[in-house]
Amino acid sequence: MTSASPELPSQAEVVVIGGGVIGTSIAFHLAEAGVRDVVVVERDELGSGSTCKAAGGVRAQFSDELNIRLGARSLEAFQRFPQRPGQEIDLHQVGYLFLLSSREHVTAFERNVDLQNSLGVRSRMLTVEEARRMSPLIETDGLLAATFSPDDGHCTPESVVLGYATAARRSGVRFHTRTTVRSIVGTGSDTFRVQTDRGTVSAGNVVCAAGAWSRSIGEMVGVDLPVSPLRRQVMFTEPMPELHDRVTPFTIDFGSTFYFHREGPGLLFGMSDPEETPGFKLDVSDEWLPRLTEAIGRRAPKLLDVGVRNGWAGLYEMTPDHNALIGSTGRFFYATGFSGHGFLQGPAIGEVVRDLVLDREPFVDVSSLDASRFAADRARPELNCV
Repeated sequence: MTSASPELPSQAEVVVIGGGVIGTSIAFHLAEAGVRDVVVVERDELGSGSTCKAAGGVRAQFSDELNIRLGARSLEAFQRFPQRPGQEIDLHQVGYLFLLSSREHVTAFERNVDLQNSLGVRSRMLTVEEARRMSPLIETDGLLAATFSPDDGHCTPESVVLGYATAARRSGVRFHTRTTVRSIVGTGSDTFRVQTDRGTVSAGNVVCAAGAWSRSIGEMVGVDLPVSPLRRQVMFTEPMPELHDRVTPFTIDFGSTFYFHREGPGLLFGMSDPEETPGFKLDVSDEWLPRLTEAIGRRAPKLLDVGVRNGWAGLYEMTPDHNALIGSTGRFFYATGFSGHGFLQGPAIGEVVRDLVLDREPFVDVSSLDASRFAADRARPELNCV
């Protein structure tokens, strides 16, 4: 996806920094609400950061009520995506299956399911045998229980970005790729000068949706956005004919975080690496393979006999409590630090930030996600992280 205009305008009503799913969703929702003078600047190409490296999962199975509401709202939007904004996203609502192997996790997930059900999410507890029938590739030794929600699933991140960007462009949003923000200067008259390597644009509102690169953007305006980049890797198997005509849920061994879901004729799989350290590391590393192989051998040993096609590395944008940063300081707004949940919450976040910019009340109160919560000792940890 390339820039629609090589010339950066001198003025805009809103400048959105970041062209991933969060930035394009915000731009779309602002334009849909009648804000015509929106400019999106992206340091690379649209969707080229964390979004295009995402596993594509979409779900509402969380432990935090806010995340449940954001996930459920986004699921509704993903279901309607071919009509609004108008793009096929290859949505497969095959469900998320969490496999639980500790009493502590079973107790926590039972509590989470009760909360999710109270908010309209159709999740439920499963026995180990029910989980095995649902995902026959798994080995059940050590499992105690599982949870499943049929409305969860996965879709194609690049298509979501394309859909939002195309519709936003039709409404007048201007996208400028290969454009790096160098500084943001407050003029003292309720406007900012956003200086880039391709010119300067003045705007009354600036939105930081820069993902793993957000901390440096916040520093430009004196706002601490505690976001750290953390490498995550995914891999793809060779075709697996035995999966033909089988519905395979997005399966997660919660104790190890090893996961897999169908991707074309094979599987996409991955796992968080407990020994990974923060940094802008985008190279594919073999150091995690022994730990990944051990997790696969324990939970899905049949996969060890399947060839691996390729893989890639991307960045999670982590915060100390694995929850997003959403809020504002004056007319500087931010939506970042989703800790692996940004893609799946993208539609709802676009709505929320649109309303914050327009001084309207969002459908859900996000004030507890303000970045100041850490200084005030108000962290709110999210348990259901992968």
